[in-house]
Formats: sequence, C-alpha cells, structure tokens
Amino acid sequence: MTYNTLLVEQQQSRCLVTLNRPAVRNALSGEMIAELTAVLDRIEPDRTIRTLVLRGAGGWFCAGGDIKQFQQLFQGQLTAEEVAAENREIGRLLTRLNHLPQTVVMLVEGAAIGGGFGLVCVSDIAIATADTRFSLSETSLGIPPAQIAAFVVQRIGLTQARRLMLTAARFKADEAEKLGLVHFAVPDSTALEAKAEELLRQIERCGAQANGITKGILQTAVSHPLSTTLDIAAYEFAKAMLSDEGREGVAAFLEKRKPKWSEQG
Repeated sequence: MTYNTLLVEQQQSRCLVTLNRPAVRNALSGEMIAELTAVLDRIEPDRTIRTLVLRGAGGWFCAGGDIKQFQQLFQGQLTAEEVAAENREIGRLLTRLNHLPQTVVMLVEGAAIGGGFGLVCVSDIAIATADTRFSLSETSLGIPPAQIAAFVVQRIGLTQARRLMLTAARFKADEAEKLGLVHFAVPDSTALEAKAEELLRQIERCGAQANGITKGILQTAVSHPLSTTLDIAAYEFAKAMLSDEGREGVAAFLEKRKPKWSEQG
C-alpha cells in the first residue's frame, strides 16, 4: 500500500510506522487515522510481525488533532450526531492499538499533545527524549479530551488525569517518566535510538504468541473480576503450552539453547 500521511516499512519482524505530516507537527487528520487503521488491519493477523514501532517525522511525535481541520469540519455544517461519529474514530483507533497482539513501542520526540498524548497511553513501551513536551491541552481550547480520557486514566490514574486535564499543564519527559506515561526518558535522539534497539532485541527474545496472549490477559485484568481473569488466564496458558511456540520454548529451555524465533529476529 501507499500512504499519504504515513511512512511504513517492515524490517524482519518489526513494522516501523512514521507519522508523516511534519509541517503540522504530525497532527492527526481523518486521513491519518484511516491510514493507521489500515496498517493495523494488515499487521494484526500477521504473526511474523512481532513489534509495531510508532514515531513522528521531523523531530515531532504528534501535536494532537488537526485543529484547523476540526474547525472546518466540526464547526461547519455537521450536526452534533455527525461530529460525535467523526470524533469516535480516534477512540476506535486507540482501542485497536491498545489490544493489538503485537508489542507496540512508541518513540516520542518534540511534543505529544492531546491526541498524541493519547497515543502514548496505549503503547506497551514508550521512550521519550528529555526535551519532549507533553500536555492535555484540549480544555484550553474549550473542548474536552473526549476519546483519550479513558486511556489516560488507565495509564496514569484518575487523580493525575484530573490535574493534567483540568489545567492543560505542560511538562517534560522527566515528569512523564515519574507519572508512568513513558517508561524511559533519555537525553537525546541518539540515546533514543540506542534504547529502542535494546528494547526491541529484548522483545525478540519472547514468543510472539506469548506476548499477544499476555497483553490479552492484562487487558482482561483491568476490565473483569479477578476470578474471571484467572479462569481466562488458565485457558490461555493451556492453549499456549500445547501450541508449537510453547513446545519449542520449553524444549529450548530444557536443551539449553535459544528458541527458533529468537534466532530469526
């Protein structure tokens, strides 16, 4: 496929996706959301792809929604029902990313504002350069952070989400790391690349199926009662143990060798 708003490349088991609207700091447009969804449609069933790496072009991660497009589209001739339907699309994208069986790694530079902040909240691992600016800026524009709010709460907790949403506060990567929004704050882009490679190699030591199942169990844990989660986890464990990947992983451990998937990278 060709994309107008993304750069997409596959490197062995890694799918590298770059938000590519640097002139507007990679703001999320309707077209970009549709193209990201198309990428997920393609890679989700492909078990040869273990990792989705998402970043932004031009030294910027994502400045949130495209406000100019919002004004033209949402404050034009659309009804409230039509505006709500359009707004719901970003929630669908975030849900897809949140439940993607592949491990989602986000490399954050420049700024992660509004919807960009929301994207970070559905990553499995996020790394940010020290000078990256973060903000939930929607309320300063007179609108709520509607579709991202639930994901922010799940990521950093209700009390911090309240503070950040109701003040539109700006902060840097060191505070984002303390909040648990990102996992690593690194000095610069060189350190970002090095840390990303280290983490990607760690991910590649793990079974792709096992990682996908683990993500599913974690999502179940935050949305279901404990007894239900444990029942589902037991069934998923049984399926994994009896799968080709599970048999290979256990055999490799007992034979003191690397599993075949680790050699493939």
